[in-house]
Amino acid sequence: MSVATIQWIGGPVLRARMQQPFHVQEAIHVGPDKLLGEVIQLRGDVFTAQVYERTSGLKPGDRIEGTGRALSVGLGPHLLGQIFDGLLRPLGDEDELFVRAGMTAQGAETRRYAFEPTVAAGDEVEPGQSIGRAGEEAHAVECLVPAGAGGRVAEVAETGEYGLEDVVCRIEPGRGADGNGGDGVEIRLSQHWPVRRPRPVAQRLPVGAPLITGQRILDTLFPIARGGRGMLPGGFGTGKTILQEALAKWCDADVIVYVGCGERGNEMAEVLDELPKLEDPRTGRPLMERTVIIANTSNMPVAAREASIYTGITVAEYFRDQGRHVALMADSTSRWAEALREVSGRLGELPAESGYPAYLSSRLADFYERAARVKTLGGEEGSVTIIGAVSPPASDFSEPVTMHTKRYVRCFWALDRERAQARFYPAVHPLHSYSEDAVELARWWKSQGDPDWDRKRQRVLVLLEEQQSLERMARIIGKDALPPVHQVTLLNAELVNDGFLRQSSFSETDRYCSPARQQAMLDLLLKFITLAEQALAAGASPADIAAVPSLARLRRLGEEVGEDELEKIDELRRQVEAEFHELEGGDGEGNDEGTGDGS
Repeated sequence: MSVATIQWIGGPVLRARMQQPFHVQEAIHVGPDKLLGEVIQLRGDVFTAQVYERTSGLKPGDRIEGTGRALSVGLGPHLLGQIFDGLLRPLGDEDELFVRAGMTAQGAETRRYAFEPTVAAGDEVEPGQSIGRAGEEAHAVECLVPAGAGGRVAEVAETGEYGLEDVVCRIEPGRGADGNGGDGVEIRLSQHWPVRRPRPVAQRLPVGAPLITGQRILDTLFPIARGGRGMLPGGFGTGKTILQEALAKWCDADVIVYVGCGERGNEMAEVLDELPKLEDPRTGRPLMERTVIIANTSNMPVAAREASIYTGITVAEYFRDQGRHVALMADSTSRWAEALREVSGRLGELPAESGYPAYLSSRLADFYERAARVKTLGGEEGSVTIIGAVSPPASDFSEPVTMHTKRYVRCFWALDRERAQARFYPAVHPLHSYSEDAVELARWWKSQGDPDWDRKRQRVLVLLEEQQSLERMARIIGKDALPPVHQVTLLNAELVNDGFLRQSSFSETDRYCSPARQQAMLDLLLKFITLAEQALAAGASPADIAAVPSLARLRRLGEEVGEDELEKIDELRRQVEAEFHELEGGDGEGNDEGTGDGS
């Protein structure tokens, strides 16, 4: 065991003189309470470390002990359904949201978990293969052979209950094994993994299916692939947290990892109160059964905030390696970047843009590049999708965290303050957002029976862009002074906004929208738009088109048609066609060939 002595301390940063060698990123125990820390810089016989707990009471001369291993967290059956701090230490019950000084995650975990082996003594196992299942049925996880540890099973525990540190399998050195001094490899219910090191995979896979969020503006206009990277920038009050909670509940991921990184205490308290009460729409059971919450509020130690997103992505990769699709919600990476800036200032490093350290960009890349759709070591498909919220000051998207994050994500969902103030939710601005995954995902939508998905998507975006330019003109000369074709364009754009893009997370009917319902709704609205354009060409006035009786129902289409009522779409379509037929004097045939409305 390496030992050092504190020489200087300032906030979460200290310098210590080594009596034995330490290494960078080594976890350390500081002072009489054995506070957890990490070595971040070596210079001669002095190292600099950051401490992940409050350093009140520490003084020069206090003893530091090295652990000999990198900062790691324990991964196992105790994760699902629980709430942890930024270093994966349990936060206790709802009345205790802080850990005791020096507490370790495994030391706080005394429960025993059911274990059922899936291999027998003498079996040959490969890295990433499961040797048994542990935990309750709702929280069960696979116990996997570590990377580089294949060989012959020498001994496996019987079915029963075991602690996290109990050995449940021993593997003799064999093909692909690390040898481990000739004693083989011991597999426990939990495994430790350094949070800053990505977990290995057999292969990274290209874009396949989208992560279905149930939010129409995201799935239809700006979809994100499973294993993709998205960001959600928005100023205060634009609905970032509410939207991330909606994504956590309704997206089609198998496991949700929610990281509250440096958020205000009252917001985090709402999340801790509401998420455990949510019902899983898949099973009808509590959503927490497939959720891990990592809570690190703004008044918690700043260095632990810096580590929290690495802890979150490590937990996500653990479930990915079991063949599960994981969605990680990080709220927000701006607070994480502020923690980097504070620690960097304590270290005396030269600041870059807005005082952030020069390595801000590379740290963001380290985080976002761990998102992927992969073939695991065990041969299954798994994925980690990262959706990171960003809180730019005064909604300034040119600030460093937003600009650097844009370099590493493929989906940019810009939340707009004006839309939020108008109570238009989700407040994603369709002209400031984009998705680089959309082109590849068009193949998936085609396989779902919608070969014109990308063409219809582009038609909606063009319509919304025309609306923006026409509204600027209307503010100058008045809406009634616009040519009829432009008035109808504005009418159609408002219909798309109200009937399709607006969606309430608090509506029993409209809080989730399946891909099939999204297709049907979009086809119906584009049918109206096509018929409106044809009626105008046939001599109808914009006032006549605005007076079509079905328009009011189409504006509230999300509330009119529920998930199990798609037959109403056909009824509305027939009503729309009949009303326009009457508007045109009964002479038109409603021929919309080549108009791209999907009919």
